[in-house]
Amino acid sequence: MDKASKQHVVAEMKDTLADVMSIIIADYRGTDVPTVTAMREEFRKAGCGYRVVKNTLLKLAVQGSDKEPMSALLSGPTAIMWSSESPSAPAKLAVQYAKDRKTFVIKGGVFEGQLLDPSGVEQLSRMPGKPELQATLLMTFLAAPQEFVKQIIAGPQNFMYLLDARKRAMEGEA
Repeated sequence: MDKASKQHVVAEMKDTLADVMSIIIADYRGTDVPTVTAMREEFRKAGCGYRVVKNTLLKLAVQGSDKEPMSALLSGPTAIMWSSESPSAPAKLAVQYAKDRKTFVIKGGVFEGQLLDPSGVEQLSRMPGKPELQATLLMTFLAAPQEFVKQIIAGPQNFMYLLDARKRAMEGEA
């Protein structure tokens, strides 16, 4: 790679990683090309990025940012996964791939400027993702109107139960 290409890659990585929520770093050594291609596609579908980067270029790209602590993890073949939408999305996929394939090993990651070890990445993967949080928020918004409707209906409904019980009692006497 010539110097201009390296500078372009560093600038591109700086822009890409500027607003990410979390970065996961893994060693992909021994993983075949079709598997890596399938992994890239899965990460894209989940709204995440996946890229194999030279360690020296990545160190230059994160230098001076809150992601600089990840420089300690950059040795050997390095693949990085990131997301700008959900901090747990790349961690969930990476942990799943690490369980399924012994050649894919998680080195660690960065979340909110904090360096994560592999167990930290696993804990991050257990956090609820964006869809789960949206569903929880929606259910919270719907709970109050549902309870209100139940309260409005309760009076007439109880009155109907009372009339029905009285009717059965009168039919039983006859």
